[in-house]
Amino acid sequence: MLEIKSISKDWKEFKLRGVTFDVKAGEYFIILGPSGAGKTVLLEIIAGIIEPDSGQVILEGSDVTNWPPERRGLAYIPQNYALFPHMSVYDNIAFGLKLRRIPKPEIEKKVKGIAEVLGIDHLLHRKPKTLSGGESQRVAIARALVVEPKLLLLDEPFANLDVQTRARLIGEMKRWKKELGFTALHVTHSFEEAVSLGDRVGVMLDGRLVQVGPVREVFSRPASEEVARFLGFENIIEGTAEGRVLRANGIEIELPVEASGKIRVGLRPEDIILSIEPIRTSARNEFKAVVDSVEELGPLVRVHLKAGELYLRAFITRSSMLEMGIGKGKEVYVSFKASALHVF
Repeated sequence: MLEIKSISKDWKEFKLRGVTFDVKAGEYFIILGPSGAGKTVLLEIIAGIIEPDSGQVILEGSDVTNWPPERRGLAYIPQNYALFPHMSVYDNIAFGLKLRRIPKPEIEKKVKGIAEVLGIDHLLHRKPKTLSGGESQRVAIARALVVEPKLLLLDEPFANLDVQTRARLIGEMKRWKKELGFTALHVTHSFEEAVSLGDRVGVMLDGRLVQVGPVREVFSRPASEEVARFLGFENIIEGTAEGRVLRANGIEIELPVEASGKIRVGLRPEDIILSIEPIRTSARNEFKAVVDSVEELGPLVRVHLKAGELYLRAFITRSSMLEMGIGKGKEVYVSFKASALHVF
């Protein structure tokens, strides 16, 4: 469907460096990266809004790198939705169909059909300024999908929505994808969107696509320490391995695989269990640590720990913190499974 070959671009403060990947027909592909990684620039190159300095955009076997946007047959939803304020919802959705000179009866049928699927058929007479954020997003998606594009491009589509609306729309997007069968390229900084929607994900850091693969594979087996840190492996432990034992700062840690010499392993804070007494679990790693500090993050708490010279971070619920009396200087037991470790 879509092939991106060695795309590079210097654009204002953003740089793309040799970006290469493909999107298969019917796939929901996520580009995941922090702000400033170059995700929007990449989308605009694919859409034909910006020309690359080098590289190719191949769409259905044709090199479209120098084609104007209207010739590519794509639909692009920018982060601000770009609805026409002077038009009704109906006319916003119908806009692309009118440009294509579709007969009026067919336009009416298509607009009402997509509006019904997206649950906005009761809004067709309204103007954009009267809509909520979630309603505006649905209208933007309807306007894009009604023209049956070869590929739907979405730029941080849920970034401006409140938490509840965002969660609801993510669920609805999964349903719309299943019902309508479109192909999508969606850029975001949200792990939730990547895990919930993506068939495959490409991690973009500093203008480079550093890892591409199935979502679960990328999140569980990051290709580098750089990717691991971005994906939430807050604990990077360095030490010397012999067989399945890692010695790090005076602590012995059982590994999931055999290794030798100097290595680094990653461990997510949510994979650490804290307890006041030793606990009987399948976790093969357990040792004492002292709480160095705590950060309250709403319902969760990040606990900073020190075990000898080894520093770790763990997540627990606020209720668990209160129940265990977790605070600076508290002695606790740290437990985690060997399988929770990722060896670099």
